[in-house]
Amino acid sequence: MIETHIKGIPCKVEMTAGYYQKPDYNTWASDWDYYGGWFDVEFQVYDRKGYKAKWLEKKMTADDEQRIVKELTENAGEH
Repeated sequence: MIETHIKGIPCKVEMTAGYYQKPDYNTWASDWDYYGGWFDVEFQVYDRKGYKAKWLEKKMTADDEQRIVKELTENAGEH
């Protein structure tokens, strides 16, 4: 679980599922597959006390989600 924020509101986020597709230089199905691979991440948002926060999840912008996925994937390599 990491500490982050959504719309400036402090919260915690836990990755509940994640998959990393390594680059595959033998396929041309997608430039994502060929060059950099991709992540598929699911996560749950909690308030600072650790309770699920659906209300805060609803406030999340696309930029918030992109930043949180990046934070989660960077953090996943540390464990």
